[in-house]
Amino acid sequence: MKKTLAALLLLGMPALALAKLPVVASFSIIADMTREIGGDRVEVVSLVGPDQDAHVFQPSPADIKKVSAAKVLVVNGLGLEGWMTRLDKAANFRGVTVVASKGIKTRQAPEEEHAESDHDHDHGDVDPHAWHDPARVQTYIRNISAGLIQADPAGKAEYQRRASEYAAKVQALDAWAKQQFASVPAAKRKMLTSHDAFGYLGEHYQLQVLAIQGVSTEAEASAKGVAQLTRQVRNERVKAVFMENMTDARLLKQLSTEAKVQIGGKLYADALSGPKGPAASYLQLMRYNVETIMKSFR
Repeated sequence: MKKTLAALLLLGMPALALAKLPVVASFSIIADMTREIGGDRVEVVSLVGPDQDAHVFQPSPADIKKVSAAKVLVVNGLGLEGWMTRLDKAANFRGVTVVASKGIKTRQAPEEEHAESDHDHDHGDVDPHAWHDPARVQTYIRNISAGLIQADPAGKAEYQRRASEYAAKVQALDAWAKQQFASVPAAKRKMLTSHDAFGYLGEHYQLQVLAIQGVSTEAEASAKGVAQLTRQVRNERVKAVFMENMTDARLLKQLSTEAKVQIGGKLYADALSGPKGPAASYLQLMRYNVETIMKSFR
């Protein structure tokens, strides 16, 4: 006689544990947020892994299979994943698509952003790096939670509970970061990075952020642009010069030498670190970046 579901549950057998909601996230930061909200009810696969660059990612046939098998697809939006439209079509995806950034107030990309590219990346005039503002991440959390509920209504209470708990952690992190930066005079909150991924961070915490490249790592900095930045770094006495975990640091090292400023360390911009690194989750990424920036301000 076949055991019923009720009988299995009475026996303590995890009959539902095998039926996790298959979710594909576009890159590691979004994947981490989705895992935090989905908990044990979801199985999340990230297309772009830790220390990898979503700006220049090129999907493989294996990625098509991953998306095809998913019930939920979570993306940042704002043009970050220009390759996603082609991938979505190739996979014939028919599940729930969640645009995590939907509804946020966006900021403009810098004017020097290069329009020409050999890759599927086109965010137009919008800066896609909104996750560097914890206040905007609250919208990410609501959107991801709503998408998971749409795909798995039976998990509504669990998703809402976990989303609320995660939102509280992000809010607490934001309050801590505000206290850190408030201890530094506004005139000294200046930093330089290899590409302009920290505009939302700068806007939210009132930092002046300079960058060699535009908001995409595909943009190539000109010699003229580097020379201008070098003069600006000298004139404004910028002390904080940072490399990033997934970009080429050669130009930044050149500028650091010419401007005679020290490189303050490595920041995590568009990707998490590996599991043993200092930024293995979104919360760890934000805390690590703030602490690293603060060390150079002192």
